[in-house]
Amino acid sequence: MKSHIRNFVVVFASVVLLGCGLTASKSNDGYADFDSLGVFDVDHTMTLSFGPTILNFAASHIDDDPETKALLRGLKGVRIKIYEIDGDATRVAARLNKMSLKLREQNWEPIVLVREEGEQVHMLVKMAGNQISGLTILTSDAEEVVIVNIMGDLQPEMFTATMAALDIDTPEIQVAVGN
Repeated sequence: MKSHIRNFVVVFASVVLLGCGLTASKSNDGYADFDSLGVFDVDHTMTLSFGPTILNFAASHIDDDPETKALLRGLKGVRIKIYEIDGDATRVAARLNKMSLKLREQNWEPIVLVREEGEQVHMLVKMAGNQISGLTILTSDAEEVVIVNIMGDLQPEMFTATMAALDIDTPEIQVAVGN
């Protein structure tokens, strides 16, 4: 009898928590559907998923940084997955490339692709009309894969801060101005 009550409480709490915006929603335009990186090659070490309720709560507790507060209020979800590579890093890199290609087939647009020896970074955006509704970053090296999916009303100026937060070197870009 006690196990039935406990199971009911767990299921009820899960439905309530998922329904109230504590985790990122799959129905959001900026949600990215990720494939597996291979159970024999990676060890899933962490998953975080924040929905609008938690993001708005965090924004309400930021008083000294209006830009961060505005950014958090515009977000509808943030998902982060981290994997430790404990198998063939080359196979994992190939799967990450396939994941990026699949996202492109789902109308995600690549904006950054960096490939250096043993490392790669894919940054893609999802448009909803003229608005950016999703940002996905796929990074890997020989030891680790990090996947980030950010959903909401995203502004291009946040990309530099995102790249800096992930410690990704960005090339210096010079804009040519015509006469």
